Amino acid sequence: MKRPSISALRSQVDEKAHHAKRAFASWQGFKEWVQVPDTALDQHGEHRSRVTWSNEDLDPTPSEKRTWKWYNFVIFYWALSFGNWTLGSTMVGIGLNWWQSVITIFLSQLISSTAMFFNSRCASVYHIGYPVVARTVFGMYGSYYFVAARAALAIIWFGVQLYSGSALLANMLRAVFGHDYTEIPNAIPESMGITSAGMLAFFLFWLLHLPLTFFRPYRLRKFFNFKVIVMLPAIWGLFIFCMVETKGKIGLGHLETTSKVNNNGWGWFFVYSINAGMGNTATLITNQPDIARWSKTRSGAMWSQLLTNPIAVTLSASLGILATAAINNAWGTALWNQWDLLDAILDHYWSAGARTGVFLAAAGWTVSILGTNVAANMIPFGSDCTLLFPRYLTIPRGQFLVECLGFAICPWKILASANVFTTFLSGYGLFMASVVAIMVCDYFLLTKGNVFISHCYNASKDNQHYRYTYGVNLQAVLAYLVGIALPFAGFVGTLGPTVSDTASKMGQLGWMLSFVSSFVVYYLVCLVWPTQNQKVIKEMRLGWEEMSHKELRAVDGTYISEELQGNPETSIVVGPEKTAGASIGDADSWDHTVR
Repeated sequence: MKRPSISALRSQVDEKAHHAKRAFASWQGFKEWVQVPDTALDQHGEHRSRVTWSNEDLDPTPSEKRTWKWYNFVIFYWALSFGNWTLGSTMVGIGLNWWQSVITIFLSQLISSTAMFFNSRCASVYHIGYPVVARTVFGMYGSYYFVAARAALAIIWFGVQLYSGSALLANMLRAVFGHDYTEIPNAIPESMGITSAGMLAFFLFWLLHLPLTFFRPYRLRKFFNFKVIVMLPAIWGLFIFCMVETKGKIGLGHLETTSKVNNNGWGWFFVYSINAGMGNTATLITNQPDIARWSKTRSGAMWSQLLTNPIAVTLSASLGILATAAINNAWGTALWNQWDLLDAILDHYWSAGARTGVFLAAAGWTVSILGTNVAANMIPFGSDCTLLFPRYLTIPRGQFLVECLGFAICPWKILASANVFTTFLSGYGLFMASVVAIMVCDYFLLTKGNVFISHCYNASKDNQHYRYTYGVNLQAVLAYLVGIALPFAGFVGTLGPTVSDTASKMGQLGWMLSFVSSFVVYYLVCLVWPTQNQKVIKEMRLGWEEMSHKELRAVDGTYISEELQGNPETSIVVGPEKTAGASIGDADSWDHTVR
C-alpha cells in the first residue's frame, strides 16, 4: 500500500476543509456532510427500502487495507496479553496457591485462545467485522441486540480502563512534581470518589486516547509495535527492582495454601478457577472478528494468538505474583496492582533516581493500558456503531463517540460507590460466551464456512439466507437463552441475593457452561429444525468455504470489484428509487448459482 505524497495529503486536507465550510453554511449542507454515503453493495441491494445497510466499514475489507501479517498479530497479542500483572493476584484471591495459580492461568488462556482461534476464521476469510458476522448468524434484525449489548458494555469498560490508566499517569505526575501534584487543593466533593489531582490525571490520560480515535485498526500497527517496545522494559524493570530490593527472597510461603479446596473438593475448585481465569479474555474472544478482518492471510490472525496469548499472559501474571509477593513479604504491605506498588516505591525511596525509574516504568505501563483500551474497547465500539447507525457513523466516528461517553459516565463514581456494578461487569463474559458458541457452531458445523456476503446487506423478504423469521434467527435465540439461563441464577448470587449451592456452582462455571450448552443446543436444534440458510447450502451442495472463492456480486447480480468494496458506485442514480448501472449482470443466472 503506497503512502500518499505530501501534495496528496494537502489536497485531502483542503477538500475536507472545503466540505466542512459548506456544512456549516446551511442545515441541508450539514446533513449531507454528516451522512455516510451508500456503498455499491447497498446501491445494488434492497431496492424497496431506503434503509442503509452498509458503509465503508461494514463492507468487506479491500485488499489494500488488509495490512496485518502474522507477525503483526504476534506483536499485537503479546502487547495485549503481557500486561496481565494482576491476574495472578486474582487467582490467589479466590483461594489458589502460587503454583496452582500459574497452572490455572495457562490452562484458562489456552482454552480462551482456542475459542479465539475458531472465532477468527470467518473474519479472516471474508474480511468482515463482528457486526456483519452477527447478521449472518442472528439475522438482519436480530443482530442489533447482540451488537448493542456489546457496545453498551464497551462504553463502561472503556471508562473503567480510563480510570485505571489515570492512576499510572498520577504516578508519573507525582514522580515529576512531587508535593506540587499530590497537594493540589481539592475542589471536588468527597462523594464523587475522585480528587482534583486525580481528575487532572484522568483528563490527561483521556487526552492520550484522542488522536488514536481517528485511525482504523489497519493503520495502528506501528502504535502496537511502539507499545511492545516501551512496555517490556517497564514490566521487566519493575520485576527486577522487586527482586533486587528483596535479594530474591520471594516469600511464597504464605501463598502455599489453597484455602477453598477443602470446601468443595479440588476437582470442582480447579474447574471453577479455570473459568475465573477466562474472565480476563472473555471480551477479547468476542472481539476477534474486528481484529482478524484486517489479516493479509486466512490464518494469520489464528495461529499467531493461539501460540502467543497463553505464554504472554502466564509469564506476565507469574512476574506479578513473584514481584508483589516479594515486596509484600519484605515491606509488610498488601500490594498487588502496579500503580500502588509504584507509589510505595516513591514512599520508600524519594530520590532523583527512584523518581526517574518510577516515571519511566509508569509511562510504559500507561502506554500498555492505553493500547489495551484501544484494542479491547475503542475499536469494538467503533465497529458496533457502524451497524447501529450506518448512515452516520464509521469506525473513527464511533471511536470518537466512545471517547466522549467514557468521560461522561464518570467511571470514578462507578468504581467508588458501586461494587455490585463492577461485579456485574466482571461476569459479563457469561452473556457473550453463548454468542461466540453459536457463531462458531454455525460457521464450522452447519454452514461449512459459507457466507453469502451480498445478502448481509439485504433485509428484504427475498433474502433467503439471513432474513430468517422476520429478520431474527429463532434457533440461535433459543440456544442463546439456554446458554445464559443455566449459570444465570449463580451469577445473580454474586450480586447479593441468596441462591442455592447448585445455582452458585453453575454460576461459577459461567463462561464454559454457557459456551458448551449454547453450542450443543444450537447444533441439535438445527439438526431437527434447520434454518433456511442451512437448507439452501445443503441444496447447493457447497463445499468447505466454497463461497469465499467466488466473485462478490450484489443481490441484483452486479459484480462488486475490489475498487467498489466500501465505496459508492458513481454511475448509479440514488433517489427515491435506485437505478442500477450498466454493470448489472444476469440476476436470474446469479440466483441459481451463488445465492
